Amino acid sequence: MKKGKISVLFICLGNICRSPAANAVLQKMVDDAGLTDRFLIDSAAVGPWHIGDLPDKRMRQAGAQRGWDISHIARQFDASSDFDRFDYIVVMDEENYKNITRQAHHEKERNQVIRMADYFEHHPTYSTVPDPYYGGMADFELALDLIEDGCQGLMKQLFIGK
Repeated sequence: MKKGKISVLFICLGNICRSPAANAVLQKMVDDAGLTDRFLIDSAAVGPWHIGDLPDKRMRQAGAQRGWDISHIARQFDASSDFDRFDYIVVMDEENYKNITRQAHHEKERNQVIRMADYFEHHPTYSTVPDPYYGGMADFELALDLIEDGCQGLMKQLFIGK
């Protein structure tokens, strides 16, 4: 593991489903590994629609059944500060990737933006974490399966596995 705090920002469309779930999952993994003081983990939205809101009730319920406390209050990505504050900006889908990389001021910032799907170890047929918002509980369960897989991959490949 590299020295200093590793900072990770998860991004999804509204910061009420996928990114707060990823925030909760990675935070618990880090806490369980005794690495809390080595990480700064947060999440944000591409757009302003849900600023100040709790995560979607269905995501909170699905997460609670798995032992995740998904309670991060929604905020919007701020290119003027978030690129400086975070080492890794992890997006859930290709639209998020395009949106955030468009806001980058230079190549270094663009290189901070990574796709969650690139760290899937057990779901190779998925290229994104699909947005469950307009779906049913099965969609929230799938999103959590993919988020858990991606967070495990991130832990192994970027943070402690090297």
